[in-house]
Amino acid sequence: MIKSCLPTILATNTSENSTTWTLFIDANSPSFNGHFQQQPILPGVTQLDWAVRLGCQTYGYPIEVAQLEVLKFQQLLLPNMEVQLTIEHQPHKGKMIFSYHQDEQRFASGRIVIKDAC
Repeated sequence: MIKSCLPTILATNTSENSTTWTLFIDANSPSFNGHFQQQPILPGVTQLDWAVRLGCQTYGYPIEVAQLEVLKFQQLLLPNMEVQLTIEHQPHKGKMIFSYHQDEQRFASGRIVIKDAC
């Protein structure tokens, strides 16, 4: 995994098996460097890194991903956006399901299988 700078967390909402963070994607983030000059976009690898790091930290896993499942990047995440990252924890499967979204608009989603979690 890469080690990107985590975004600014504006709010956190936690329920029994789910956490939602409201994130601010700062235009000055180093993640935008070289990705791309005409229209900067947040790289998918950065989005994945944030989901893994925040999810593992929240649910007490070491940052060791065994596998990624149904990884989809549907819409671009752009500089200075506010977006929600929701992670549903499935401890019985050793998985975290993540989704970047604003209300009903989905930007990216997938399942993270944690190494040796089961």
